[in-house]
Amino acid sequence: MTDIIDRLFYGRSVSDDELSLLISCDENDSLLFEKADAVRRKVYGNEVFIRGLIEISSYCRNNCFYCGIRAGNRDAERYRLTPDEILSCCRKGHELGFRTFVLQGGEDDAFNDDIICSLVSRIKSEFPECAVTLSLGEKSRESYAAYRKAGADRYLLRHETADEDHYRKLHPAGMDLNKRKKCLYDLKSLGFQTGAGFMVGSPFQTTENLVADIRFLEELKPEMIGIGPFIHHSGTPFADRPDGSVSLTLRLLAILRLMFPEVLLPATTALGTLLPDGRERGLKAGANVVMPNLSPVSVRKKYSLYENKICTGEEAAECLNCLKNRIRSAGYEMSFSRGDHKNYNRGATDVKI
Repeated sequence: MTDIIDRLFYGRSVSDDELSLLISCDENDSLLFEKADAVRRKVYGNEVFIRGLIEISSYCRNNCFYCGIRAGNRDAERYRLTPDEILSCCRKGHELGFRTFVLQGGEDDAFNDDIICSLVSRIKSEFPECAVTLSLGEKSRESYAAYRKAGADRYLLRHETADEDHYRKLHPAGMDLNKRKKCLYDLKSLGFQTGAGFMVGSPFQTTENLVADIRFLEELKPEMIGIGPFIHHSGTPFADRPDGSVSLTLRLLAILRLMFPEVLLPATTALGTLLPDGRERGLKAGANVVMPNLSPVSVRKKYSLYENKICTGEEAAECLNCLKNRIRSAGYEMSFSRGDHKNYNRGATDVKI
């Protein structure tokens, strides 16, 4: 096992069987985390980049079996922020120091291309030094091109699983894994800093599925990778399924840091939801991004992808101060820098431990 970790540490390849063994075994987690942290410090130092998350709509046309805002959940509380409300969130965030805004929402047709493009243009006009990230689901290449022209810098679209059979177990008929992958390749080709990722411990997931996810990421070469543990929601068909494993998520974060030294890798809110110090552990395992919530407090509980999400009642400033202390306690410093993806070629002697 130590040989497998060493080869990843020095940027060398491992077989699917070796990767599967590393994913399945927890005996060397301490060494894995230590080396992942050494790599992230070599590339990004001790900075943890802060992104301001604005959840713009809880409406969604899709019916994914794992998601609390799925169209079929009649108990979900729905809302849409107006463009002016979204701009107000950006202004408050900018006053607090944020220089990246992440606009996330369900696939809501009410937010058509004209509205999104106008919104992005207004944000970039008022805050030209800031990065705008969109996470609004599957769109046409033409829509993505329009968002890019309007000034959007980044786009997040988790692929959720790279295995066709597994994808069909998580999504209703009519949703297509190949379409999702095409969206990701369209985003890359249009010049977006592109984020993909997957759930850890989603229903029916196997170790082989996780290996396939990592191999797909190797092909895509995203600038951002978002992973987090599956957390069940009572308003979905997976209400009785067990939550994903924090320890497995941490192990995969470390593996991803070793395999993608330059990637922007969040310590997700889901980690902190399942374990009080989950985000801090994620940082120590190689993550270097945290996304506190800038949405109005009045709507945060309504954006319920999963239940019992942390920090739904705190004002942005209060949450940020708490987060700063948590990050520092883990041995890192909070950074308001845009924290753009770095191109980094690692040689065998670049990182020492």
